[in-house]
Amino acid sequence: LKLQFLYLIGVVTAAPCGAAGGPMTFKGGDPERGRKLLELRAGQCHTCEKGGANGIGPNLFGVVGRLAGTSSGYAYSKANTHSGVVWTETELDIYLTNPSKYMPGTQMAFAGLKREKDRADVIAFLQGLQ
Repeated sequence: LKLQFLYLIGVVTAAPCGAAGGPMTFKGGDPERGRKLLELRAGQCHTCEKGGANGIGPNLFGVVGRLAGTSSGYAYSKANTHSGVVWTETELDIYLTNPSKYMPGTQMAFAGLKREKDRADVIAFLQGLQ
């Protein structure tokens, strides 16, 4: 039980934005590689800084654990706001594989990250944005 509790704490308390990951990250993802991937593949639409502005897409700070469609100041699609999805690591993994298949009607025009390692790295980075 104690080991399970420590594992959960490790997932929740990943390192802050831009820093090396904590001992437990999603599927062994590399947060620094995830940061670079996110900047390359989504940086033109999303920001990640605490209190950062929304762009074409919403700011992603604090996205892990957040109810979909609830970041303040962003005009989400009805598909997103009515989905009832909470962005857990597992939900993000499925979503990032193929966003429009996961959530038909989403505004996000992104084909997805097909490589499991890429998704794990991006999610490990997003875990640290708390």
